[in-house]
Amino acid sequence: MSLVLDPAAQDLLFREARTANTFTDEPVTDEQMQAIYDLVKYGPTAFNQSPLRITLVRSPEARERLVQHMAEGNRPKTAAAPLVAILSADNEFHDELPQLFPHFPQAKDAFFSERPAREGAALLNSALQAAYFIVGVRAAGLAAGPMTGVDFEGVRKEFLDDDHTPLMVVNIGRPGPDAWFPRSPRLTYEQVVTTV
Repeated sequence: MSLVLDPAAQDLLFREARTANTFTDEPVTDEQMQAIYDLVKYGPTAFNQSPLRITLVRSPEARERLVQHMAEGNRPKTAAAPLVAILSADNEFHDELPQLFPHFPQAKDAFFSERPAREGAALLNSALQAAYFIVGVRAAGLAAGPMTGVDFEGVRKEFLDDDHTPLMVVNIGRPGPDAWFPRSPRLTYEQVVTTV
């Protein structure tokens, strides 16, 4: 059985996809980011809750503030990337549910009236959306460098608020020289899949 997706697209999105560690100086435009969002927003989430929030770090001042919260090894990459995105989970996503889930607007109160329920749902579904975002960056012909080596509490205080939980920082741009580390092994189908 073959996949329906063109083999070149399979390579672009998955087989040749790598975490970029260096980037060229070519800027990443607002139009590119809009196109990425307009593609990945269609990825499914539970109740269509769509809790992912994206903070684009463009100004030199904001970049400097972010770099101080990165792990030591991630600082040069974040300082040099053409664009950096902070991906976070909106723990108050339920306020948008009457618009996003109009056939059952009561879901807001029926399932998400308590903060712990919202936080769990937001974390799971925004992580799913973060994966869509990374694939969307690749679909735009760009490279992504997602990182969790971050002082998350520092990033939250510096850029977000108490209603947002930072998930990762993603460097974005065209890959530069020696952008890729050697590919690490992957588990086989038999190691991952169990049929019951």
